[in-house]
Amino acid sequence: MDLRFLDAEASPEERDAIDAVVGPAEGSPGGPGLRVVRGGGEARSRRHLLLPALQAAQNRIGWISRGALDYICRRLSVPPADAYGVATFYGLLSVEERPPRVAHVCDDVACRGFGAADLIAGLEAELGPAGTDGGGISWMPSPCLGRCDRPPAVFFQLAGENDRARSAATVADVLAVLAGDTSPLLGAAVPQAGDPALRLLRRVGVADPTSLDAYRAHGGYEALPRAMELGSARIIDELETSGLRGRGGAAFPAAVKWRAVAGADERERYVICNADESEPGTFKDRVLMEGDPFAVVESLTIAGFAVGARRGYIYVRGEYPLAASRLVGAIEAARRGRLLGPSLLGSAVEFDIDVRRGAGAYICGEETALMNSIEGHRGEPRNKPPFPTSHGLFGKPTVVNNVETLANVLDIVTSGGRAFAATGTDRTTGTRLFCLSGAVARGGVYEVASGTTLGELIETGGGTRDGGEPAAILLGGAAGSFVGPDALAMPLSFEAAADRGVSLGSGAVVVFDAAADFGDLVRRIAAFFRDESCGQCVPCRVGTVRQEELFARHLASGEPLDAGLLSDISRVMSDASICGLGHTASGAVESAVALGLVEAT
Repeated sequence: MDLRFLDAEASPEERDAIDAVVGPAEGSPGGPGLRVVRGGGEARSRRHLLLPALQAAQNRIGWISRGALDYICRRLSVPPADAYGVATFYGLLSVEERPPRVAHVCDDVACRGFGAADLIAGLEAELGPAGTDGGGISWMPSPCLGRCDRPPAVFFQLAGENDRARSAATVADVLAVLAGDTSPLLGAAVPQAGDPALRLLRRVGVADPTSLDAYRAHGGYEALPRAMELGSARIIDELETSGLRGRGGAAFPAAVKWRAVAGADERERYVICNADESEPGTFKDRVLMEGDPFAVVESLTIAGFAVGARRGYIYVRGEYPLAASRLVGAIEAARRGRLLGPSLLGSAVEFDIDVRRGAGAYICGEETALMNSIEGHRGEPRNKPPFPTSHGLFGKPTVVNNVETLANVLDIVTSGGRAFAATGTDRTTGTRLFCLSGAVARGGVYEVASGTTLGELIETGGGTRDGGEPAAILLGGAAGSFVGPDALAMPLSFEAAADRGVSLGSGAVVVFDAAADFGDLVRRIAAFFRDESCGQCVPCRVGTVRQEELFARHLASGEPLDAGLLSDISRVMSDASICGLGHTASGAVESAVALGLVEAT
C-alpha cells in the first residue's frame, strides 16, 4: 500500500464513522477542531483510540481505505507508517479493497474434521475460491472462532451492519447471511443449564442476559455491596484464602496480583478483563459473556474497588460480536442503576468500564500484548520484568484476569474464601469450566469440581459419538498437549496435570476418534502458530515457520518426520522466545509424535 497520503481523501461516510469514535472534527457541530498535534502528552492521550477508529472505518465500507487511514492519522496525530503497521497487524482488518460482506469459515482443529471441509467445498462451488469477489460477497478460511461446541463455525463481517456469527453452519446459512438475513443471534446452549449444583453457569440459560432485573432476581449484585462492606484488604484476604488461581492458562494466584496493585505507590491503576479468548478449542468465556454479562461487569467492578482502580477495560475477542453487544448493554444498564460511574452505589467510590474489541490476533490474549493493543500499538508482547502489576496499562499498575477467573470472585465475596476452597482439591480449589468438543455426543461448556477425572468429564458430555474409547484427546488447545486413553483416569487439577507433564491451559478438551487424520491436524496446529506469531522475536518468528515446513515435507513425501530436528526447533523456541506463544508452539506437535499419532524417526 502506498504510504504517500497527500492525494487521499476519506469519504463523508468514513469521516462520520471515525468522528463517532474520536469526536467531531473542526467545522462540524460541537467539533473542537481538526488539528495536528505534533507529539507530547495530548497526542499520546488519544493514541488509544487508534484501533477503535480503524474498526469503525472498516465497518463502514468493508475495508480501510487510504483516505480513511490518512484521516485517522490526522485526527489522532499518529504517523501514517505507524498506523499502517497497526492496521496490518490484525487478521480482521484489511487495508486492501475487499467485498463489503465476508464470511470467515473456521478450518481449525475442532471444526476441521467435523463439517468444515464439506462447508468449505460447498462455498467453493457456490462462490469460487477463497477471497473471490462474488458480487460484493466473499469467504475465507479462519483459525478457531470459539464456537467449537457446534461445528462448523462462521463469523461474518458485514459493512454497515453489526458483525454476526453462526454455529453448525450450512452453505445455505452462509449464503443467507451474506445476502442480508438478519435473523436473531442466539447465545450458547449449556447442556447443564438449570442444574442447581452449578456456580459459574447457574444463570446461563436460566436468566435473561439482557435484563438487570433478571440478573438481580437470580442473585446478581449481592456481591458488590458486600464487597464494599468488607473493604479492599478483607476482599483480598478472602481471595487468598480461596486459593483461586487464574483460569486463563497460567494458573497464577489471583490474590498475588490484586495485593500487588492495591499496595502500589501509583494513584492511577487499572483492572482488565482479558476476554480475548482465542485458544483453539476454547469457548467458555464466550458462554459466560453471552449468557451472564452482568456477572462479568459486577466481578470486574469488585476487582476495581479492591485494588483502588477507577477504570476497567474488557478486551473482547473480535469474533465475539454477541458477547460484546451484551457486555455493552450490561454496562449501560449498570450505569443507569448507579452500579457504575462517579458514585458507586451512592458512595464516593468512582469506577467505570470500557469495552474494547480485538481485531483478530491470537497473541493479544497475552496480557502485555493486550495492553499494547488497547494503547493503540501493535499487539506485541513486552519483555518482563517489569510486570503489569507495577508497569501495566499506560505504564500504571494493572490487574489482568480472564473472564472465568473474575466470575469466581462473586462467590468468594458472598460466601467467603474458605467455603470456596471446600470444593476441589487442596491445590486446585473451586469448580472449573471445560470446553468439550470434537467426537463427543454433547459438546459444550461443562462446570465440574476441580479434581473430576478426564473420563468423568467426557462421560458428562455423553461419552464419545461412537460409544468407544477416544483415540486421543487434545488438552489445553493448540498450546496444550495430546494425551492417550490412559489419561482418562487423570484428575483435572493443576497438580495432576503437572505430574503428567501436561497443562489444562484454558480448559479446552478436544476428543478425537480413530477416524481422525492426525497428520493433517498436527500440521494445522503448526500452521496456526506460524500465522499467529507476532514476528517480534526471531526464535518464534523463524521457528514456527520451520516447524510447519517440517510437517509439510513429512506429509508430502510420506517419509517419517525428523523428530530430532523437531526437538531442536522446539528447544530454541521454548528457551529464547519473548512470550508464551513461542514457549508452547511445539507442545502439541511434540506430544503427537511421542504418542505415535505421527510417524517419526
